[in-house]
Amino acid sequence: MFDKRKILLIGSDHGGFEMKKFIKENLIKDGYKIKDFGTNSTASVDYPDFIHPLAKSINDNKNELGIILCGSGNGAQMTANKYKNVRAALCWTEEQAELSRKHNNANIISLPGRFIDFKLALKMVKIFLTTDFEGGRHIQRVNKISQIR
Repeated sequence: MFDKRKILLIGSDHGGFEMKKFIKENLIKDGYKIKDFGTNSTASVDYPDFIHPLAKSINDNKNELGIILCGSGNGAQMTANKYKNVRAALCWTEEQAELSRKHNNANIISLPGRFIDFKLALKMVKIFLTTDFEGGRHIQRVNKISQIR
């Protein structure tokens, strides 16, 4: 379970801005500390400009978990996964959010800002933040993710 005393990272492009705003407001009400990497409006921007700094912070072990959003969730997730120590999971369902943590030890959840309901997105984020990695048989698999052959 993510410790609310730690800083949780969040970032989006214009396609995820409104959802990011909703999630951020609700998490702050729940006592989470948030660092927002932007964007701060619905004006068109390039998602890598906001996702790279967030992913780098997690890659460099400065922060533990993050939430990223773009219109489809794909571009944000692809950008974040360029970093060796990042495991960003694109999630559309509660079960995916849970399993991304339990089985894949995901450290970033990526959400499709234009395709899912805001309440579902918040529910998935809360599941992501309160689910721990199971370890066990999954450790070997997770360790192979960043392995270059």
